[in-house]
Amino acid sequence: MLWRGLQSCSRSVGSHHLFRAVHLSYTRLLMPEDPKRPRREEQAMTPQIGTHNGTFHCDEALACYFLRTLEPYRDAEIVRTRDPQLLAQCDVVVDVGGEYDASRHRYDHHQRSFCETMNSLYPDKPWVTKLSSAGLVYAHFGSQILATLLGTEEEDPIISVLYDKMYENFVEEIDAIDNGISQFDGDQRYSVTTTLSARVGHLNPRWNEPDQDTEAGFKKAMELAGSEFVSRLDFYNRSWLPARALVEEAIRERIQVDESGEVIVLAQGGCPWKEHLFQLEKELGLEKQVKYVLYPDQSAKWRVQCVPTGPNTFQNRLSLPEDWRGLRADDLSSVSGIPGCIFVHASGFIGGNETHEGALEMARKALRS
Repeated sequence: MLWRGLQSCSRSVGSHHLFRAVHLSYTRLLMPEDPKRPRREEQAMTPQIGTHNGTFHCDEALACYFLRTLEPYRDAEIVRTRDPQLLAQCDVVVDVGGEYDASRHRYDHHQRSFCETMNSLYPDKPWVTKLSSAGLVYAHFGSQILATLLGTEEEDPIISVLYDKMYENFVEEIDAIDNGISQFDGDQRYSVTTTLSARVGHLNPRWNEPDQDTEAGFKKAMELAGSEFVSRLDFYNRSWLPARALVEEAIRERIQVDESGEVIVLAQGGCPWKEHLFQLEKELGLEKQVKYVLYPDQSAKWRVQCVPTGPNTFQNRLSLPEDWRGLRADDLSSVSGIPGCIFVHASGFIGGNETHEGALEMARKALRS
């Protein structure tokens, strides 16, 4: 009777959201959730996995894949947005929202306070690489994911062994790259195992397979290697060369941007600039190295990004000020004294502002700091 009354009330006010909220609350009172597992929503309602829109990265793509291997989210809709109201309606949110709360299935790692690693979550695990959204989802649901993919039970002894092996030889690499962690700092911090050569090698027969015929695998290897070569050639011709021209133009106009000559502005966002900048600095014999690159993002806001010390490192020539890192919006504008600030990444390698002028002021203040 209570449930029928609630349904009638929901129809009378014509509120889908009220009906959903009341239904979920009523269901949870009767059937408390296991906080270690993704929750099951109303059967007739499609679950939603929220992540950010715009440029995508490996970590949230893998996190979404992980979740959709699990039964509650097998048919989940992927909602790509930064709108807090839309994210609040999602069953799970990864890589956006500025919140890590496993009990509510919020898995972002960008906030200033976030410092979780496998070791901090599970002290018996040795890995101290900061987790990305992929690592967070794997940390909480990895055993379920592996058991589902292998068609076995979580309690199967092989799951605990494979859980560690897959983190060390696949997921950790993605965590580290997304968080800007250099592979080497004296000692090797993590392994990279997904190169083209490694993927070709995996097409050979396993040592313990009865059929050791390599012909079918070799054909696949030719297709894999050839397709990637053609794809890379097309990229260099139609993307790399135009990017070089854009970066060269920005370098030649740098003094007009800031008299220091240490800030350049790219007229178009999304341009891959790092390799070109390093090469052109040498070719043009610049007296001062460029410290910051400004460019518009996909929403017509502006980014200020630090130039790294080299092409294969996450160390910056001059990071954004430490007291800005991990802050957003009004908090960041208050600390920096610059209107229109949007964010500064927790590692200090990139920030955002509503306007070109604001982003340029962020770069100038960072230079002076």
